[in-house]
Amino acid sequence: MVIRVIRIAVDMNQILFYGQIAASIILIVLIAIQQRGTALGSAFGGGGEFYSSRRGIQKKLHYATIGVAGIFIILSILSLII
Repeated sequence: MVIRVIRIAVDMNQILFYGQIAASIILIVLIAIQQRGTALGSAFGGGGEFYSSRRGIQKKLHYATIGVAGIFIILSILSLII
């Protein structure tokens, strides 16, 4: 019985570990797709002199980024608890 519980905990840790890796890669891709402006300066805070609202696919990417970030945070907390 104890060995079975330990095995389930190890399997859960592996699932959480690979889930965090997948969520982090997806999060990096989503953030990289959202970069606006020209040149590399926009990636470091430059090029943000104007305000524009998000429309269409940009709005969906924004919400997807928030959702994946939430999933990543939940997976991180669960991996600390378990």
